[in-house]
Amino acid sequence: MRGEAGLRADLSALAIPFTAHEHAAVFTVAESRRIDADLPGRHTKNLFLKDTAGDFWLVTVPAEARVKLKALPDAIGCKRVSFAKPEDMERLIGITPGSVTPLAMINAAPGSVRLVLDAGLAAAERINVHPLRNTGTLGLAGRDVLALARHWGHEPRIAAIPIEEPQ
Repeated sequence: MRGEAGLRADLSALAIPFTAHEHAAVFTVAESRRIDADLPGRHTKNLFLKDTAGDFWLVTVPAEARVKLKALPDAIGCKRVSFAKPEDMERLIGITPGSVTPLAMINAAPGSVRLVLDAGLAAAERINVHPLRNTGTLGLAGRDVLALARHWGHEPRIAAIPIEEPQ
């Protein structure tokens, strides 16, 4: 498994600009809102899923989004999904719940996990994601997250993620 040093080396090798922010550990979107207020850009959350065909998916969406899980398979092109087990997360992308990030694809063997980035995040000039741990945040362009995934041998998907409308 490649760690944060490998991630930073790849950011440097690809000349990807980013900002780094250190903070107390956060495990939920609610906890991260205290930190997010000070950081510009779009904030994210990540769903690590498994479909009925046995394929694993890492779906990155806006932090405030309430994803319609029943409608998600049609949007991303898979069978019915459910949340994957923490041990699968650790085995496949080398991180634990609370630290999930699209940047964990650095640890995924090509073809083992499918990355999906919400279309709005993919187009954003700055999205905020964990740097493989939940005590920091990296801000970088959505297109650069996609470039990193491709650099690591993945073909990320960009999708309009179905979300619940606010009540």
